[in-house]
Amino acid sequence: MANNQTTWTQRKMKAILMTSAGSPEVLALYDIDKPELPSPLHLRIKLAAAGINPLDTKLRNKPVYYPDKLPAVLGCDGAGVIEKIGSAVTRFKVGDTVFFNNGGLGDEPGCYAEFTTVHEEYCAASPANVSLQDSAALPLVLITAWEALIERVGLHAGQTILIHAAAGGVGHIAVQIAHHLGARIAVTVSNQKKTVLAQGLDAERIINYKEQDFVQETLDWTDGKGVDVVFDTVGGETFLRSLNTARVGGKIVSLLATPLAPADVQLARLRNLSLCYELMLTPQVMKLHDERIRQRKILEQCRQLIEDGKIGVLVSYALPLAEAQQAHHLIEQGGVMGKIILTM
Repeated sequence: MANNQTTWTQRKMKAILMTSAGSPEVLALYDIDKPELPSPLHLRIKLAAAGINPLDTKLRNKPVYYPDKLPAVLGCDGAGVIEKIGSAVTRFKVGDTVFFNNGGLGDEPGCYAEFTTVHEEYCAASPANVSLQDSAALPLVLITAWEALIERVGLHAGQTILIHAAAGGVGHIAVQIAHHLGARIAVTVSNQKKTVLAQGLDAERIINYKEQDFVQETLDWTDGKGVDVVFDTVGGETFLRSLNTARVGGKIVSLLATPLAPADVQLARLRNLSLCYELMLTPQVMKLHDERIRQRKILEQCRQLIEDGKIGVLVSYALPLAEAQQAHHLIEQGGVMGKIILTM
């Protein structure tokens, strides 16, 4: 009986399953089978933590990508220790620590679990000076901010940039990358605690959008010219009003679908604005292997910046795996500074 119990334990793991679309209450803790290696190039990782992102709550409300594959394990951000490797793996060995963005959309195992599997090419060695649990908070926000600022708008030294929601998960990383690039940074925040965080990240102009008009404040900061770049992490009315904060010939990059009416398009055209979009999920959704390798290389470049002390991550909540519902409630209430992780 003891041997049977041991064998059962070795085959099973704890995981949070999303059983249907809906409120956070559709997330529940189950015992399920550990995932097997899907190919000789895959790793099985014993997770230390999973990063929680607003994306997760959107997929829980409406599973856009694979609605026919429920129940599913959410969570695309993870970090942990390699427990098993495929026969063709060359980049890692058992016992190595890694962080990555993978799965969690319904097609592959997500990270709200004790174990997951990832192709070796999509993993990066975890930063040496950040705890393995906190490393799980980094991949999505690093790739998003890097692609938006460097690959979409080509931000460079001496340029001015307005970063919305600078105390949020993507925002606080974007401020640090912009600072590393040598840009002059204005940010929007909503309260004094977030102001203090932005000050600590060396933002030059800090705008409390609840008390100040961010358009006028941005124009005042740039002597009426407007900023070279706007990084929109909010969407909606904030995005539309941001059209008036960019200089003539400036660039706006948004993480969200934008509600452009004909008059807004005409304003953008009149001001010769470049409008860009950033969706870091595209390589995973479209199954673009080479693009996913490129994103892993972004994590490797950022790991060096982290180890050099140029980028850090704020983890505001570290909740046990069983409290996934609470993590989703916190995200949907809004106002979270930095990131939330689930620990295993």
